[in-house]
Amino acid sequence: MSDQTQSQTLLKGKLALVTGGSRGIGAAISRKLAASGATVLVNFAKSEKAASEVVAAIKEAGGAAHAIGGDVADPAQVKRMFETIDRQHGGKVDIVVNNAGVFLSGPLTDFSDADFEKTIAVNVRAVFLVAREAAKRMGQGGRVITIGSNLGERAIGAGMSVYTASKFAVAGLARGWAHDLAPRGITSNLVQPGPIDTDMNPADATVNPMAESMRQLVPAKRYGTGDEVASVVAYLASPAAQFVNGATINVDGGMNA
Repeated sequence: MSDQTQSQTLLKGKLALVTGGSRGIGAAISRKLAASGATVLVNFAKSEKAASEVVAAIKEAGGAAHAIGGDVADPAQVKRMFETIDRQHGGKVDIVVNNAGVFLSGPLTDFSDADFEKTIAVNVRAVFLVAREAAKRMGQGGRVITIGSNLGERAIGAGMSVYTASKFAVAGLARGWAHDLAPRGITSNLVQPGPIDTDMNPADATVNPMAESMRQLVPAKRYGTGDEVASVVAYLASPAAQFVNGATINVDGGMNA
């Protein structure tokens, strides 16, 4: 069996849910897990068209995927989403990737209550809600993979205190779940990307005024790609990572070194 063929069957028979899977890092993760043999549920809150395009690309490449709607910051919608999974997929989830997130910034004195609540709802509460429901449906070999940020280790500048706090919070959740879930044979790990070239954080300095300053903080002086993050997620989801639990892996080009 060739290395490529083997990689296409690593996750054969597994069902993976990727929140925020319709764009950016989430879309790259969805494609990578499908290329490794998993059936991928591409979650979206509003971007149904984008999710359908990711699903179509996965199917065209020979993989299996379905779009599944639901605002993961809303407890009622999370419940309905998992009820749909129960009906359509027999109530099992093998891999959950908590990827959905928002980035809202601003100085403390100007940061609104609404932006604070939205940041915590999407970046923290949603991670808890989805992981809790997914873990109820997981068995031996289950994987909970949380996408945080390398800002979950340090504050690098002004205006990002609430975002940074949200990423510190999910780091604590992911590490705590490593203890909670290990007796059931489920691992929980944290992936912390640095600057990644996506539509939310483009590397193009002509459209992103922060791009050049962020690039200068990376030893390699470049942004990362969604595929580079996705490769780490696919490893953590694979049988090779069965003894990797409670780990934090920075995909930031050495920015936090």
